[in-house]
Amino acid sequence: MPAAGTVTIYSVADHKLIEVERVSLSDAEWKKRLTPAQYNVLRRHGTERPFTGEFCEKPKQAGVFKCAGCGTDLFVVETKFESGTGWPSFYEPIHPNNIGTTLDRSYGMVRTEVHCARCGGHLGHVFPDGPPPSGLRYCINSAALVFAPHAAE
Repeated sequence: MPAAGTVTIYSVADHKLIEVERVSLSDAEWKKRLTPAQYNVLRRHGTERPFTGEFCEKPKQAGVFKCAGCGTDLFVVETKFESGTGWPSFYEPIHPNNIGTTLDRSYGMVRTEVHCARCGGHLGHVFPDGPPPSGLRYCINSAALVFAPHAAE
């Protein structure tokens, strides 16, 4: 059983589940660590305007999209698809342990919010209208992500 201050996530670099410390910072520490756009999305549950984010288009190289708040591996390039919505979309996370979901009733809608399992940062929402194999569309804000290309082999 993991310790109270830890979470078990999948590490692409280690190719296995690992136990890591949860990231819990004060509001002031988050403001120092993140850009204003990242802070608005990750800590204030904001969203970027459609078709404006850095990762709307699929990168040409293989790699991993990580949480901009804590570096947790979230999605691989191969699961990214063009949804036409204006936000990066993925059909599945790297591992179910790496994300969490909560019911979001804001703005008069009922949606499923997606957040980082390690730092709790708001990533976006998941919808049941994605492609196979999952049928899901993880609609994620670019500001919540950083991209790490795989090293050339």
